[in-house]
Amino acid sequence: MASRADRSDTNNLGFLLAKASQHWNQLLAERFAARGFAEVRPSYGSVLLPLFEQDGLRMGEIGQRARLSKQTMTTLVRLCERDGLVARERDPDDSRAFRVHLTERAREFRPVADEVLRELDTRVLAALGQRQRQALARALKGVMGL
Repeated sequence: MASRADRSDTNNLGFLLAKASQHWNQLLAERFAARGFAEVRPSYGSVLLPLFEQDGLRMGEIGQRARLSKQTMTTLVRLCERDGLVARERDPDDSRAFRVHLTERAREFRPVADEVLRELDTRVLAALGQRQRQALARALKGVMGL
């Protein structure tokens, strides 16, 4: 017999994950816009966060860290480039490849991203408590590893 979460209704785990992700992204977008960065879409985190850790990565390296396909990463990098957040430059070691660098606008955005992520994490912590927050983080990493 299927558990309640295995059925195709609003208690389904996939549905809940998708709705939680949509709500999280809405909260991010609202807070980015309120702080003067309306051009930063939550999906840009897949490009920006790896570059915040190490600027000048190759597109394939960003894709690996973000767990996205090359095609998806190419699209996201182009959007970030269009919005003035990154610049692509030919890799001096391999002229077929590009390295992606943060622009000044992206460097200005980083403390805002840090602040917003801290704020939302604090809200999660207040709602769930430390143990459940840690369990949620472990569970989400587990789902990402499927």
